[in-house]
Amino acid sequence: MTDFLTALGLLLVIEGVVYAAFPSLVKRLAAEASQSHEQSLRIGGLVAAVIGFGIIWLLRH
Repeated sequence: MTDFLTALGLLLVIEGVVYAAFPSLVKRLAAEASQSHEQSLRIGGLVAAVIGFGIIWLLRH
């Protein structure tokens, strides 16, 4: 549970820094994402999840 909360905290820190440092980029990317096909977003999300899982697996083993 501690690892999960640490990861969640790190996610919020990184996201907060991106929003604070590059607000116009975030707005532009959100606008582009809203125009994208759902299938493209779904595939991108799955790829990101698999990469994240792979990183965690490599660090733990």
